Parts: sequence; C-alpha cells; structure tokens
Amino acid sequence: MSNELICVSVPGATHRLILLHGWGADADDLVPLGQKLINKVVNRKVELVSFRAPQSHSGGYGRQWYGLFPPDWEAVPFAIKDLQIRIEAICKNSIPIEKTAILGFSQGGAMAISTGSDLPLAGLIGCSAYPHPGWLPSKTCPPTLLLHGRQDEIVPFDAAKKIFGFLQKNNIDSQLCLFDGGHEIPEEFYETIEICLKKWFI
Repeated sequence: MSNELICVSVPGATHRLILLHGWGADADDLVPLGQKLINKVVNRKVELVSFRAPQSHSGGYGRQWYGLFPPDWEAVPFAIKDLQIRIEAICKNSIPIEKTAILGFSQGGAMAISTGSDLPLAGLIGCSAYPHPGWLPSKTCPPTLLLHGRQDEIVPFDAAKKIFGFLQKNNIDSQLCLFDGGHEIPEEFYETIEICLKKWFI
C-alpha cells in the first residue's frame, strides 16, 4: 500500500474497478466489498484500485475529497480535476480507461459521478451519492448504476433521484435501485452490482 492508493492486482488483469471511499473513511474502507465483487466477475481478471482522498478529514480522522460540513463547493472543481488526473495516470498502463469502472460511496459517490461522467469509462456506480451543484452529465456519460436507501439520513434518496433524472433526460444508460435502509450498501445488492460489471466488462 502507498499513501495514495491500495492496489490488488492479478497476473494478466484485463479490467479494473476503482473504489472511492466516503467522507471520513480511508482507502481501505471499500476494499473488502471490492474484492467480493471482482471475485464474482467470472471469466475476467479484474484489478482493484482504491484511491485515498487527498485531504485530512476536518474531524482529525480519516480523509475527505473536500470539506463537507459546511460544504466547500468551491473546492469541488479542483478535486474533480485532481481525481481525473489520477485516474488517467493509472490507466496509462496495460488496462485502458475503457475497461475501467468506478464505484463510489457517499462523498466518493458524488466524486465518481462528477468525475466519471466526462471520462470514457466502462461504467459508473454511485452508492448513496449526490450531485454536486451545477452538475450535468455529458452526452457521452458511461452507463450508470445508482443505489440508495429510502431511509438514508445522511444523503436523502432524493439526491439519487435527481442524478437519475439528469441521466434519463440525456438518454444515458442508467439504473436506479432504491431500497429500505439507510446510508449503506446492502449485501443483497452486491449481485446487482456484479451483473452490471459483467455487462460492462466486455
């Protein structure tokens, strides 16, 4: 592990799943989930990369992509540009960006949606995500899966419905899955994510 990311690779990997953790977490937070997902993508060798957010969390623990309470929206464009540079840098090796998908949770989900919608990725997964102010998907936005709990008290599920509305309006291949639960990624939806990855990783 470096200070910037965790990489779990396999010899001859042909595809990649990038993970973006939430506010106050760190790069290791989503790795167990990522490993479960890539192990189910049969007939594909998938590299797992989990990025570490660049800023120390304002509460003194974990990391953040930008200040959130209160939200530092002015820092978002820089955060997005920085993440795009990091993604494009790791995609210069044997696995191209077209064979890379991104999964983000909460603040990481917002970063995944904002950053990934302008990149030629295989797909995007936003879990408990929200749209940044002024965000609109590009016409070439990758296929997108959104998961969100109806009882989410951190990021209300209307945020996912707003993202989905923008995607539908722009005729982007997208899917919204709402569930009875809170700020989480329920295990019963792992299969939904796996199905999307299998479809995208051609």
